[in-house]
Amino acid sequence: MHKVFSSKEIVAVLLREGFIFISQKGSHAKFRKRGSGGAVTTIVPMGKDEIPPGTLRSIIRQSNLPWEIFLA
Repeated sequence: MHKVFSSKEIVAVLLREGFIFISQKGSHAKFRKRGSGGAVTTIVPMGKDEIPPGTLRSIIRQSNLPWEIFLA
C-alpha cells in the first residue's frame, strides 16, 4: 500500500463500491453505504492531492472494504 491517493481517487472508489454522498462540513465529506450488516459511514478529507498513509488506513477501516479494491 505505497501508492499515494488523492481525495478524488478515494471518492471514486467509494462511489464505485456503492457509497453515496451524505453531507460535507468544512473540508470533510461523509459517505454512507447501507447493507445487510447495517449502515457504514466513512469520512474523507476533501481537496487533498495526497492523503497521508494513516488517514488512508482509517478510511479503509471505516469503509470495511479490502485495501486491494483501492489498488484496482
